[in-house]
Amino acid sequence: MPINTLHPPGNRLAAAPRLSMFDPMFVGINEFGEPVLLDVVYRNLLIAGEPGGGKSGLINLAAATAALAVRTRLVLFDAKWVELGPYMNAADAFIGDDIEAAITVLRRLLTVARNRYQWILAHRRRKISPADDLTIIVTIIDELAMFSTVLGSKAQQEEFEGLLRGLVSLGRACGMPVIAATQRTSWDIIPASLRDLFGYRCAFRCTTNGSSDVILGQGWADLGYSATDIDPDNRGAAWLLAEGGIPRRIKAAYLSDAQIYAIADYATWLRHPSTAAPSITTAWEMAA
Repeated sequence: MPINTLHPPGNRLAAAPRLSMFDPMFVGINEFGEPVLLDVVYRNLLIAGEPGGGKSGLINLAAATAALAVRTRLVLFDAKWVELGPYMNAADAFIGDDIEAAITVLRRLLTVARNRYQWILAHRRRKISPADDLTIIVTIIDELAMFSTVLGSKAQQEEFEGLLRGLVSLGRACGMPVIAATQRTSWDIIPASLRDLFGYRCAFRCTTNGSSDVILGQGWADLGYSATDIDPDNRGAAWLLAEGGIPRRIKAAYLSDAQIYAIADYATWLRHPSTAAPSITTAWEMAA
């Protein structure tokens, strides 16, 4: 039921959403038209594929979901600035093309993760739950290759990789999931030791079976699960591998630039009500 049938538009904005990151995140539909949902809190998500394949749609959908979710904090890395830039004011930290700042933030995140594990241990548990009322800290990295091969010195790139591997390893049980995307699907960008830490892997169109296997895992292309068979004109189509399962075809949901900025503005206002409220008309159009 559209939200605006419950509260017709007037001189006020829609009530704050009750979306939680503990709710399964909608990412698109499968080949039968059924919704595809991911439990992102306890899994990390890797998104990769050639330029124009549609991966930016999925990373923006994840950013929009996290921005609107209650008790959720955003940490965004985007060396291009424009992909995740709309959510800059809704984020606790936004890192552009500054690898030293990226390293500093990753160190802080690892400190938070270690502190959370001490808290979990003190409460005789192995992972957090919704009843703990802890914030979920979602880290989203667009174009991973910029930080691991382009920006800064070799030593800085290696330190970034090591810190990221630590966060991906630790984050899944303490409410600090990582979502990372790249258009360079090669072993130097996504080594198996890092890839295998991602419980969800989404492969958009690739040009070679080897590139597809870099994302999904060695051997899947030989079994018929190759992102090379995706039509270049079918943007948003991908193979999604969930931990312990087999790849399945999906079509990622798409948000236009206007929708992305409307959601980002609304999310910023929800987090910082003292800022100027977004357009009432736009907010209701997005909610419908």
